[in-house]
Amino acid sequence: MRVRDLLGVSARRQRQAVRAMQALLFMFIGIGLERGSTGVVVNGLVALGVTFLPAALEREYDLPMDAGLTLWITTAVFLHAFGVVGVPGLVESFYNETSPIPFYDHVTHALSSSVVAAVGYTVARAVDEHTEAVYLPPRFMFVFILVFVAAFGVFWEVIEFAIGQAAATVGAGRVLTQYGLEDTIFDLIFDLVGAVIVATWGTAHLTDVVGALTERLDGRSGTR
Repeated sequence: MRVRDLLGVSARRQRQAVRAMQALLFMFIGIGLERGSTGVVVNGLVALGVTFLPAALEREYDLPMDAGLTLWITTAVFLHAFGVVGVPGLVESFYNETSPIPFYDHVTHALSSSVVAAVGYTVARAVDEHTEAVYLPPRFMFVFILVFVAAFGVFWEVIEFAIGQAAATVGAGRVLTQYGLEDTIFDLIFDLVGAVIVATWGTAHLTDVVGALTERLDGRSGTR
């Protein structure tokens, strides 16, 4: 089953949505340059680069990254970049304390963590199917996804803190920002929300990618 089957939207429409978000990301970068905002520019560039990653994986490694998967990944990074740039003249940022959508940060964390969970599941399941030396029971995969995302979430929070401290030390603009211990705890909670969603409903939509990655691993090792 493909992601588009779940969304009920044609692949053509999903590709159009991806192109629209990529165009807006270009605009965000321009806004960041006009503001002189390092954070907006860097987040925009990274997000834009990630949107081209599915096509690169499909072209270089023959992984079946369908329109739905591409839309999933693109939406996650786009919403994060949009949260940083805000709405010029109206909203400075959707991540600060004056945001008109106080739960925006929670939504982006849940969506981003769902992508991380999907990556962790895909690689783990492909390795499991590739070699008999690794055996991951189906029931264990649920726990694995949660632990994987939780570990990544903690690592990300540490990176945010380190980058924020380094920026403050050298007097540079912040690329990533933390808003205190409470914010960090909520971030980690909603990271797990995204992981639960993928562990419960999302793994069926990753079957094609798992199969292709397994075949590639088999080809590299000569396994038949």
